[in-house]
Amino acid sequence: MRTWSGACQVAAVYVGTVIGAGFATGKEIVQFFSQFGFYGLISIVISGLLFTFLGAKLMITAIEWKASSFEEFNQFLFGKKLGKVVTAIQFIMLVGVLGVMLSGAGALFEERFHWPANVGIVLTIFVGFLIMTRGIQGLLAVNVFVVPLMLLFHFRLATEAVASPSFFESLLVGKDDGWTWKMWTAPFVYTALNLTLAQAVLVPLAYEIKDKRMIKRGAFLGGVALMLLLMASHISLVQIKDFTSYEIPMAKVIEVYMPTFHYIYAILIYGEIFTSVVGNAYGLKQQLERRVKWEPSVLFAGIFTSGWLLSQISYSTLLAFLYPLFGWISLVFLLLLWKK
Repeated sequence: MRTWSGACQVAAVYVGTVIGAGFATGKEIVQFFSQFGFYGLISIVISGLLFTFLGAKLMITAIEWKASSFEEFNQFLFGKKLGKVVTAIQFIMLVGVLGVMLSGAGALFEERFHWPANVGIVLTIFVGFLIMTRGIQGLLAVNVFVVPLMLLFHFRLATEAVASPSFFESLLVGKDDGWTWKMWTAPFVYTALNLTLAQAVLVPLAYEIKDKRMIKRGAFLGGVALMLLLMASHISLVQIKDFTSYEIPMAKVIEVYMPTFHYIYAILIYGEIFTSVVGNAYGLKQQLERRVKWEPSVLFAGIFTSGWLLSQISYSTLLAFLYPLFGWISLVFLLLLWKK
C-alpha cells in the first residue's frame, strides 16, 4: 500500500512538472494536437504511451546509474564532453521556461484579475521561494494538491463536451493535407520537449526515492493521467468553432460549458503554472549545487531573479518562439534515451 501511495506522489510530480501555462490555456494542445482533428487524438495516444514508457525508463536509469542531477544523466547518454554541452543547453531551456511560466502568471493576473503583471510575477516568486525551501517535500506537497483538482476540472469539461449534439461530428473531423508531416511529428516533438524539461525534476526525484517499483508505478500512473488529460482537453476544444483562432482557447471552452466557473478556472491555471515554476526552480537548484557551495535560499534567489528578468517579455512572444525551438532540440535527447 505504501508503494502505491508513493507512486501517486511521483505521478503527481510527473504530471505537475509537464503541464504549465501552455497546457492550461489550451494553446499548447491546439498547437500539437487539436488542430489535426481526429488524427490529433491518435497523436495523443502515441504521446501518452511515450510518456509512460520513456518516463519510467528515464527514472529507472537515474537510479541504476546513481545520477543525482540531469548533468550526470546527460554524461551517461552523450558522454562526458558532449554531455556538458547538452547540460548547458538544458539549463538555458529551463531558465527560458521558468521565464515563460512567470510571464504567464503575470499575464493571467493582468487579464483575468486586472492587477499589474509584475504583482502576479512577484507573488509567484515569493510563494515559490517559500515552498522550495522545504526541498523535495515542498515539491511533492504542491503537486499532490493541484494535480487532482486539475484532473477533476478537465474531466468535468469533457463530460459537458460529450453531451454536445455535435460531439461525434466534431471529434471525427479530419485535417488539412498540408499538415501531414507536422501531424506525425507532433507527439514526438511534444513528448521530447516535456521529458527533456521534466528530466531536471524526475532524475533527482528518482535518485532520492531509489524504489524502482514505486517509480515504475508512478510513471505508469503519470503517463496515463497525462494522456487522459490531453484527451479531455482535446475533446472539449474541438467542440468550439474556430478554436485555433483564440489566444486562450480553454477560456472559450469554459465560457461555453461552465461560465459560472470562470474565475475558478483562472485560479486552476495559476496552480498549473505554479507547479511548473517550482519544478523548474528545483531542477535548476539541484544543478547549481554541484557548481557552487551556496545556501539553497541564495540559489533560489538567483534563479528567480533570472526568471523575473526574462518574464518582462510578453507571454505570447516567449511561448511562440521558445517552445517550438526547444521541442526540436529535445528530439535528439528523446532518440538517444530510446536507444539507450
